[in-house]
Amino acid sequence: MAQASQEFGEWPLKRLMTEVVGSGHKSADDMSREQAREAMQRILAGEPDPTTLGAFWLANRWKRNTPEELAAYADVVREESVVTAEPDCDPVDCGANYDGKHTSAVLGVGAGLVAAAAGTPVVVHSGDRVPTQKACAYKHVLDELGVRTELDPAESAEMVDEIGFGFYYQPAFNPGIHDLYDRRDQMGVRTFVNTIETVGNPANASVHLGSFYHLAFAKKMCSLVTESERLEYDRVIMFQGMEGYDDVRPGYTKVAEWEAPRASEESSGDEPRAADGAFDDYEIETATFGMEMESEDLEVDDLEGDSARITEAVLAGEREDHFADAVALNGAFRIYARRDVDSIEEGLEVARGVIEDGSAADALAELRGF
Repeated sequence: MAQASQEFGEWPLKRLMTEVVGSGHKSADDMSREQAREAMQRILAGEPDPTTLGAFWLANRWKRNTPEELAAYADVVREESVVTAEPDCDPVDCGANYDGKHTSAVLGVGAGLVAAAAGTPVVVHSGDRVPTQKACAYKHVLDELGVRTELDPAESAEMVDEIGFGFYYQPAFNPGIHDLYDRRDQMGVRTFVNTIETVGNPANASVHLGSFYHLAFAKKMCSLVTESERLEYDRVIMFQGMEGYDDVRPGYTKVAEWEAPRASEESSGDEPRAADGAFDDYEIETATFGMEMESEDLEVDDLEGDSARITEAVLAGEREDHFADAVALNGAFRIYARRDVDSIEEGLEVARGVIEDGSAADALAELRGF
């Protein structure tokens, strides 16, 4: 169990249910930061009755959490559960949904190694069969590729500095959330834990790359970062990923970008913003990059095995199909997210170059040998 505070205030989860959050979507009140912090401290300490905990999670889902509540939850997790190990470089933090994908190939390993070969360090993190989908995530593709995944955080940081690509394993870097696995499994639906675990940021990166189903969620995540007292991202880039994962979907994709405010900036009184700082959203079309493909073109039967085989073949330059295009485009997004290029188009040119010259394949070989 995580090292959590044992001295609590006056707001056990049952009281929060009765007096604040439990009366339904239209009539429930939002919690203060202090109430949300205490709730998360109690949860990490294993204090709530399982029935009360499930009811609290479901009530939060019904009423919809505010950015302040999510930030309070995330801050407590960072303070009392997350074990950080910061590499010497400043990588892009890729926070895909931990419960994974069940239809289309996981492309982030290949994309991350392409970025690493181009000089953009990348960190990915996941658990193992996380509820509710318990589907294919980063760990499972890396396992299929013969890469060590059950690393302690210090080893993960060393991997990033040595190769430019690193994997952080949730049970090792976020044990308090891992301890909630059985309770989450019994819920049958996603909870706010699925949201906040993606911004655990074990490498203390300054850039976060994530995904969303709807633009409103991207705005809420950017506001979460601004409201947080423990997350120090200065740039967030998110897109409408395939199956909610951090893989750009074929065809039309919505992208959201947020930059932290500078000391001299003040938010506009009239202009709507997702958070203090600069927020922008726009659309991209894969056809613009010469990629005529549909989501069905990236579907596979064996998620773990096929994703690994596709990754290996693309990085070796043995495929020139839709998967090769998708890996290159997702690699370009990672390079662009860290500001190592000025545009996705420039990033795509760099990504294709490191595949062609063998640098991406070399990065995979080094990763396997770590």
